[in-house]
Amino acid sequence: MNGLVDSTALILVSVMNKARDLEIARLLGWYRIPLRSAPKVVAVDYLAFYQTGAFNQDKWRIQYLAPVFGHELVKRIELLQDEPHHPQAQQDYYKVQIGPLKQLAEPIVAEDWRRITFFYTTGELLKQAKTIRDLIVPSDERAYLWQTLHERANRTQCYNPTPLPEIDLAPEILSALLGIKEIENAYNPPQRESRNDA
Repeated sequence: MNGLVDSTALILVSVMNKARDLEIARLLGWYRIPLRSAPKVVAVDYLAFYQTGAFNQDKWRIQYLAPVFGHELVKRIELLQDEPHHPQAQQDYYKVQIGPLKQLAEPIVAEDWRRITFFYTTGELLKQAKTIRDLIVPSDERAYLWQTLHERANRTQCYNPTPLPEIDLAPEILSALLGIKEIENAYNPPQRESRNDA
């Protein structure tokens, strides 16, 4: 995995709920995120795709990542024109333009089933990770990660539905903004999985 990403890369771990969505990413070069549940910053270097239980033998793992080329705000119906009556058809979504999917040499697995939502990590952690827990940014590095994301958002994001919180934050708020708090606390009901209402 050493040459796959730069150590300083900002990575958003994203939920892939359906095999169709992986094919859209692979063939059409985009991934969608509902604006109402989107992470605070989508201007990252890479998306890493966490595959849910819908992927059968390839479930509960990160097997692919893709470079991010940009993003725009569109209605869901513009992305999935074959679903005009979907309840979220008129909702705003980020369309994240991505490059070719890169397969990891070894998948990064969720040892115990965990509820995964969007969270941020770095290229350095991705290069060394064997499990999802290995992607969690250490608490002493979270303020720096948030500062970097904050600066990136201020420089590149056009759509800011809510202003970003300042950089000097309490540790528990910082963890929540980075999507880390949910991962640190195991959540193990086997009958339910994360959904991003895609």
